[in-house]
Amino acid sequence: MLRAVLSASLVLLATSVTAQAGGDPVLGKRVFNRCMACHEAATDRDKVGPHLMGVVGRTAGTAESFLGHYSEAMKSAGAAGLVWDEANLAEYLRAPKLKVPGNRMAFGGLTNDDDIANVIAYLKADPKP
Repeated sequence: MLRAVLSASLVLLATSVTAQAGGDPVLGKRVFNRCMACHEAATDRDKVGPHLMGVVGRTAGTAESFLGHYSEAMKSAGAAGLVWDEANLAEYLRAPKLKVPGNRMAFGGLTNDDDIANVIAYLKADPKP
């Protein structure tokens, strides 16, 4: 009985993690509205912060058009090997000041795991919804 309950729990956990990891780009676009005052994701236009078009897979602090504006902390994180993969983006979106101490981003972070997964799905989407 215990084995069956544990097996069922593991299946449910794996399913929820998989669903969360995939995210929904349409819902992510709604969440990204909070970011749009400072970032653009559908074009390579910089705002107060760098554009996020193609950010997934990019080394931190390396968007060509924003090179003169990154904080030393962000440039150092990139030089140390920080690449914006899904896991690193999730950590950063949850707590930017913890992931890259000393960065200039004023946003405190997202607290909802689904919102984080959805924003990442939106950032990955090409074309954007």
